[in-house]
Amino acid sequence: MGEPEAVGNRSKRELRRTVLSVRRTLTPDDLQAAALALARHVLELPELSGATTVAAYVSVGSEPGTGPLLEALSERGVRVLLPVLQEDNDLDWALYEGPQKLVAAGRGLREPSGRRLGPEAVTQTDAVLLPGLAVDRSGLRLGRGAGCYDRVLARLAAHGAQPACAVLLYDGEVVDRIDGEEHDRRVETAVTPSGVHRFGVTEG
Repeated sequence: MGEPEAVGNRSKRELRRTVLSVRRTLTPDDLQAAALALARHVLELPELSGATTVAAYVSVGSEPGTGPLLEALSERGVRVLLPVLQEDNDLDWALYEGPQKLVAAGRGLREPSGRRLGPEAVTQTDAVLLPGLAVDRSGLRLGRGAGCYDRVLARLAAHGAQPACAVLLYDGEVVDRIDGEEHDRRVETAVTPSGVHRFGVTEG
């Protein structure tokens, strides 16, 4: 697989632009190989060994692929929750019932067509697998800027919920430092095609 080059340290806007540019160079074979490697590493996480409910997401475009992972979790008998984007950029959740039950949604997303479980459903999960564009060595995650998953992480903290939280990335997207803001939340783990990265996370 042609691995993306390390994206380095720079402003959030520039970092987003660089990561997305690099991702656009990935071939279908690169995407498939990365998706299979990510699934393997995620499934080997000790935090998921006894998980009964996991929040994940449906990858689109050149995002690190989640298709094989969603299928593998379902085959394990894990209850998988997928996000449903609301108008205010908050996330509702619905059960994953197979790729045939995913429907096209706004912003090019694909979402489950089943019953909505409410934004609080994520607080009852054993693990949350998040999308992202980069993460730094302190666990600070860079998303696309809408704040959807910052709200999710804040909701977990507000409810005292402590599921394992991991962001799925490509190699080269774990960087030394991202300039954070007050609302930014950290994760303790990143998974890339080459393996698992752990961070010492403290919330201030």
